[in-house]
Parts: sequence; structure tokens; C-alpha cells
Amino acid sequence: MRIVIAEDQVLLADGLARLLAAHHHTVVATVDNGPDLVRAVEAHRPDVAVVDIRLPPTFTDEGLRAAVQIRGATGLPILVLSQYVEPAYARDLLSTGGGTGYLLKDRIGRPRDFVEALATVASGGTVLDPEAVSQMFARDHVRRGLASLTDRELQVLQNMAQGRSNAAIANGLVIAEATVEKHINNILTKLALPPSDDDHRRVRAVLAYLQR
Repeated sequence: MRIVIAEDQVLLADGLARLLAAHHHTVVATVDNGPDLVRAVEAHRPDVAVVDIRLPPTFTDEGLRAAVQIRGATGLPILVLSQYVEPAYARDLLSTGGGTGYLLKDRIGRPRDFVEALATVASGGTVLDPEAVSQMFARDHVRRGLASLTDRELQVLQNMAQGRSNAAIANGLVIAEATVEKHINNILTKLALPPSDDDHRRVRAVLAYLQR
């Protein structure tokens, strides 16, 4: 893959570049602010971007805003990195559809997890850091449309939020893949997400939970 990195910490940016090169990917540009990220994407047309949420000059949400801008203009797959769990930021990014991911920076310390997450995002999937999922799911376990979900359906939804396939969910919960499909259909029905041509019903189901 051809990758653009937006990270203001030089050592971390260099470490990411080395890690990705070791997995046979090419970092075509490394920038440290939002405007340069937008320009780098326009110039290099990468396959995916890795973006720190907090970039200069205010170190608040410059990276996220640039990421959302790029998503709206090009649909480029983007994996954002954050030092802390910030639910609102995760929702803002995931609401732009598939090909998005939100990881805590601690995940970089697990190279295999990071590279796999990046590949999932680049292929149009959605990834949400397990720690972020855990913290978000701990808040008010059942609200309105989600109150009717069974414990098993909530487990399946949590796994969906982590970007896992039906087969992976089945293996993790030690149930049949057909059972997972049944649970997902129940979840989508209970969350008023009927069958449609929308490829991101799973993402919308997760967002419904996170926005409770």
C-alpha cells in the first residue's frame, strides 16, 4: 500500500514509517499538520492515510477535521490515532462510512494488530480500538432502541464495532457463523435498519450504539 502519515511527533512518525516499510508498504509522505495532509493526499493519491487526531497549532482536533475533509472530497480510507478514548471524535469519523478506523496510540506497540487494522481500513472495512469499544459500551448499557437487545446480541455488536468478520465473531464467541448472522439480522431489525443498498448497515448499527 501507498501511505501518507500525519503525525507531529518525529520519532513516532519515523517509527511508523519503519514499521510499514518492514511490512512491504511505502510511505509516500509524512506531514505534521492538517493543511499539509490535505495537500499530500492531493499530490500523492495514496491508498490510505494514518492521521493523529491532535496536530499543530492547537493540538485539539486538527487531524480529525482534515481527515473528515479528505473523506468528503475523496473517500480515502483513513486510520486515525488518538492518545485517549474520545467517543465524539470516533463517532465523527465513523459516521463518514466504511474505510475508517480509530485506534489508540498504544496499539502501535502491537505491530501485528496495527498493520492488520490498517489493511482492514484500506480494504473498506471499519476498525474501532477494543479499548475504545470497552469504554463506550460501559456507559448506560441499554438505551431506547438498544434496550431490547439480548446479552448475546450486545456481544455480537461489540465485536462488529471492532471490525471483526462474521467468521471471526463466531470463533470468538464459540457459536456457529449462521447464528452470528441471525443475531446481526436481529440487531439491525431492532435498531430500525432494514435491508437496503447501503453497504454500511453494520457501521450504522455501531454508531446507533455509540450515540446512545
